[in-house]
Amino acid sequence: MAIWFKEYALAEINALSAGNLGEYLGIEFTEIGEKTLVARMPVAARVHQPFGVLHGGASVALAEHLGSIAGNLCVNQERQVCVGQEINANRLRPVRKGFVTGLATPIHIGGRSQVWEIRISNEQGQLVCISRLTLAVVPRRPSHETAATS
Repeated sequence: MAIWFKEYALAEINALSAGNLGEYLGIEFTEIGEKTLVARMPVAARVHQPFGVLHGGASVALAEHLGSIAGNLCVNQERQVCVGQEINANRLRPVRKGFVTGLATPIHIGGRSQVWEIRISNEQGQLVCISRLTLAVVPRRPSHETAATS
């Protein structure tokens, strides 16, 4: 049984990256499974540290982007939103070029919090970074537009 609130198409999920850090980093969602979400990110100069390898912050940004979107796909987005509460990451090997792929898998999906494991691998399938993301599940507040007209 799928964990998602409803059935999502990849194009719909990819649209969530438009105009934000996900788009800037070139993150592309490539697969949605019953309990997993997969995205990839190109490794090029804009995500390198000064020494020519993937910046740890870029790995964490991929992990949080992927995990946060996965979490939000599990809730009724008209009533709730999942926001990052804590993230950690262990970087295991450098990457200079190509793509890295993140696989988000839930550890816990609760009414008030979620915990996700994000495993980031290189093109050879070697683990590059492992991250754990905790999300708070909070009521969606009315937008400023809605609040001003109410």
